[in-house]
Amino acid sequence: MLGFMKKDLAMIKSNFKLIGILLVIYVIMGFMEKMDISFILPFMCVMIMISSFSYDNYNNWDAYSISLPNGRVNSVKSKYITTILMTLVVAIITIMFSFMISYVNNKVINYEQILVTMFGTIFGTLMVLTVMYPIIYKFGVEKARIGIFMLVFGIVIAGSLLLKYIDLSNILKALSFLEDYLIIILMIIEIIIVYISYKISVKIFSKKEF
Repeated sequence: MLGFMKKDLAMIKSNFKLIGILLVIYVIMGFMEKMDISFILPFMCVMIMISSFSYDNYNNWDAYSISLPNGRVNSVKSKYITTILMTLVVAIITIMFSFMISYVNNKVINYEQILVTMFGTIFGTLMVLTVMYPIIYKFGVEKARIGIFMLVFGIVIAGSLLLKYIDLSNILKALSFLEDYLIIILMIIEIIIVYISYKISVKIFSKKEF
């Protein structure tokens, strides 16, 4: 499986120049207080991982990988592990720059706010990616782009209707006793979702013909 991961990491390395340019742009905008740089995490991770699938498709990697021992399972597993590692690395880099920007702009570092924001961003990023992967494995990158767009659009519409017709304040009050355990609960939810997504992707990929 290490060989599969090295392949994905080599692909990511080939994008370091573009990643560096985007990072510089976001950091400059952060110093100018034009935007919260925590948004670079989901943008970069989604962009990089979708490009990794495009790279695999272009080079017929999947057809080759299935000829290797446990190729189908290892191919999917390496993609998920690489995604988690990359997300954590980008998150650490983002946190460091967030601390720097906070200190330069405000002469104080709001550790709690930055870390809470980044935890939420990591949670959201992994949620998006783990929802995307089974769709990509099922329909391929190009068709999946349309499906992902429709999924995101549907989530936005559903969220808007939920906020419009349901009074969430009462629900939040009822769940206020869970506030002290929120991070732990979200981590458990994330682990479960990632595991379910992984199992679905393995099942889809194991039946796919090339």
